[in-house]
Amino acid sequence: MPRKYSWAPLLLMLLGAPAASQAAEPAPVAVAKSGITRIDPTFWWVGMKNPELQLLVYGPGIGSGTAAIDGSYPGVTLTSQEKLENPNYLLVNLRIEPTAKPGKLPLTFTGGAKKQKFQYELRARTTPGDKSKVQGINTADFIYLLMPDRFANGNPKNDIVKGMRAPGIARDSMFSRHGGDLKGIEDHFGYLKELGVTAIWPTPIVENDEPKASYHGYAATDWYRVDPRYGTNDDYVRFVQNAHKQGLKVVHDVVLNHMGTSGYLVKDAPSKDWFHQWPEFTRSNFRDAAFNDPYVSAADRKQFGEGWFDKHMADLNQSNPQVSRYLIQNFLWWVEYTGLDGYRVDTYTYSDRKFLMDWGKAILDEYPNLGMFAETWVQGTGQQAYFARNVFPEVQGFKSNMPGVLDFQLQYAINEGLTKDAGWTEGISKLYYTMQADWMYEDPQRNVVFLDNHDVSRFFSVVGEDFQKYKMGIAWLLTTRGTPQLYYGTEVLMKNYSNPDGKVREDFPGGWPGDKENRFTKAGRNEQQNAAFEYVSRLANYRKSHPVLHTGKYMHFIPDNGVYTYFRYNEQGETVMVVMNASKEAKTVDTARFAERMQGYKSAQEVITGTSLDNLASLKVPAYTAWVLELKK
Repeated sequence: MPRKYSWAPLLLMLLGAPAASQAAEPAPVAVAKSGITRIDPTFWWVGMKNPELQLLVYGPGIGSGTAAIDGSYPGVTLTSQEKLENPNYLLVNLRIEPTAKPGKLPLTFTGGAKKQKFQYELRARTTPGDKSKVQGINTADFIYLLMPDRFANGNPKNDIVKGMRAPGIARDSMFSRHGGDLKGIEDHFGYLKELGVTAIWPTPIVENDEPKASYHGYAATDWYRVDPRYGTNDDYVRFVQNAHKQGLKVVHDVVLNHMGTSGYLVKDAPSKDWFHQWPEFTRSNFRDAAFNDPYVSAADRKQFGEGWFDKHMADLNQSNPQVSRYLIQNFLWWVEYTGLDGYRVDTYTYSDRKFLMDWGKAILDEYPNLGMFAETWVQGTGQQAYFARNVFPEVQGFKSNMPGVLDFQLQYAINEGLTKDAGWTEGISKLYYTMQADWMYEDPQRNVVFLDNHDVSRFFSVVGEDFQKYKMGIAWLLTTRGTPQLYYGTEVLMKNYSNPDGKVREDFPGGWPGDKENRFTKAGRNEQQNAAFEYVSRLANYRKSHPVLHTGKYMHFIPDNGVYTYFRYNEQGETVMVVMNASKEAKTVDTARFAERMQGYKSAQEVITGTSLDNLASLKVPAYTAWVLELKK
């Protein structure tokens, strides 16, 4: 059962550690003189496809007044305003016509203590026509998932930020902050490019000001602010820009389902119905089947969708149109503000069904090129396909518009294929049957495939630290259909298990000054670690320069005697053959049964070793070995 954060309430208070500190960055739009604490979104743009904008205005007693545009602003009208249960909030609805120009929109708030003024900024858009922004994520990419706090510390000055609830850093605690940041990632762009990476996916970078386990980022406390221990908002904009200059895309990790209880929207909620309320604390039952079970009890479905992930993760009521609009606008804002290339959506299955459809439509209507894929940590390929664009009719009012998902079913299958003996459906046959179920997706190529991530045990440990099996997994990852994702450190054989101590989230060795080993460098890696890095790098860069591995068709053959064989091929005559021997013994493979894909090819070259094979009639493949063969005529 995927309880990603179930350990969080049990953690000890974070321990402080001596380090440089700085004052907390002020709220993005704080205006002390006006009495308005902030307005979300913090600014907006003219020329958006949707002309409607809803401002959430926050300040002491602001809800007792009324808002107006001071004078006039051509192309902008204030259409309505809404008072909320909490008098510290006011909703202001604007319409921004295509004729509106960038500038400062003068707003006045009357009533209450005094007349208040605010200059709300309307900016010129930069994403339309700029091909370096919002590039999207596709099968040509190789995504590198990392945890910013655990990857590298590029700026020790932001390790401790005064005013934040976590009192310090403690690298000897898995649940404390360690000091990694955006600068640390950027310092290693060259390392990622050498590896063959084309896209970076950091776990959430927005502010997580929770007192416990705030390092993972999945309990946002300010939707519009980068966590200052990673850098500033401007730093993140530059991070995306610099990544693009280096030929690297950026995937932004987002959470729709919940937010941290230390955020101002929870501590001083606009109204009680912004969050799901229970007579006493109630966790989700984590049973995603309740989402579409035709026989489900109403109580089970309610607990799944409205139960909290944990005590410090307030469950958002997305059926409230104000909450829905707030979230939609926030995630439009981040795309336009930074030019990021894709969204990975956390805990996708737990959100309100209508909201998911509305959110997906709104984002893709505005940014059709944006890459999007969702976490669907579920059981069964049918259940997984249900949450992606699929061939199913609408089910109980839900028809997913999510382009792709994180393919947990294939992750289960490759792990079983390399840890269990082959049977009719077991072992490597599980991989075959999981791929066979691709008929359920509108386009399975949009799915993201992976061996491990920050929530599951590391792949090298799962396969018993067997280097041959490790290479088989990498070979599969970089040649199968979909977009491959690698978890940080997998390329240098980082290991460990997700339970009970979360050591899959250890620091990357060499990311901190004074580390005893530095696996970022060849000299800092041992022989096997270098062999692993070279294997990943060679195959990833081969994939990058051979489109057949990301746009080619896929054909596989029923596994036989523990050997699974598949082909990537295209109309230009390029063919790559992958032979996976998941057996304890070497196997001789008679290739006659593959004639429909091998006809006309006389030889092959093994991609990793460069070995030439001049006789393709039969292949003797060693135990636990995957051959990636470029066929030649």
